[in-house]
Amino acid sequence: MSSTGQTGEVGCRTVGQREERKHMSDETVQGTPRTYSGALLASIAVAILLGLGGILWSYTLNSKLAAQQQALANAAAQNAKLAAAQQDTDARLNVATDELKTALGLTQKQLDTRAAALQVREVRGEQTTARLATAQQQTAGQVAAVQTDVGGVKTDVAKTQSDLADTNNQLTSMKGDLTGHSTLIARNGEELEILKHKGDRNYYQFTLVRGQKKQVGTVSLELKKADSKRSKYTIAVFSDDKQYEKKDKSLNEPLQFYSGKDPLLFEIVVNNVSAKNTVTGYLSSPKGAPVPAVVAER
Repeated sequence: MSSTGQTGEVGCRTVGQREERKHMSDETVQGTPRTYSGALLASIAVAILLGLGGILWSYTLNSKLAAQQQALANAAAQNAKLAAAQQDTDARLNVATDELKTALGLTQKQLDTRAAALQVREVRGEQTTARLATAQQQTAGQVAAVQTDVGGVKTDVAKTQSDLADTNNQLTSMKGDLTGHSTLIARNGEELEILKHKGDRNYYQFTLVRGQKKQVGTVSLELKKADSKRSKYTIAVFSDDKQYEKKDKSLNEPLQFYSGKDPLLFEIVVNNVSAKNTVTGYLSSPKGAPVPAVVAER
């Protein structure tokens, strides 16, 4: 191949390369403006959206602020009305107080003193009510206790009455040594209590030692003799400046004699004769008979 031909080939290759670089340069130039236009549109759209959002938020905020301002205005108006009503009420109260003070002729100090006194009275009334309530509770408890005690007493009384009835049936009737009439006697302290509860005679208990004169009731008695083995005794009675001797009498035998200005029937009953020359028993007299000023034994 000749040098001319090589030169032409090289030139053609150079021209082609130039055209190719030019084409690529044109594409680059054309692509750049298109990319910048899309970003700009996006930025504009975002800005528009933000602006619209700000406008809406501002509108909403303004609406809420207006509503709150209106509410504050309404509250202020209401407060003004309440203040005016309060002032009117205070004025009326002052007028009423003045009229009351004028009607009663009292000063403010006197009114305050009376009000304080009323408060103290109310407090005392509450305290009194509380004390009354406590007292009522205590009384109720005491009444319940008393009712229980009464129930027990009733039971005891019923039992005692039953026992007295049983013992009364056991009382012995003996004939007196003077009149020959039968009379109820007591053989021991228990039966003597039954006779006392009958209430138709006075009873004086005694203990006599041989050789000693002793006042019993309105008379005097002296033990002359005592035989514990045979349960026999001899006794002297001193009454109305007279002396009666009851010889060799037995236990529980009614010894009778008359005594007093208007003679009344007295009785002596001896229940026990001991080995120490001592006897024990009782003297009975009618309810109308005189009684001693000082009762030695009864």
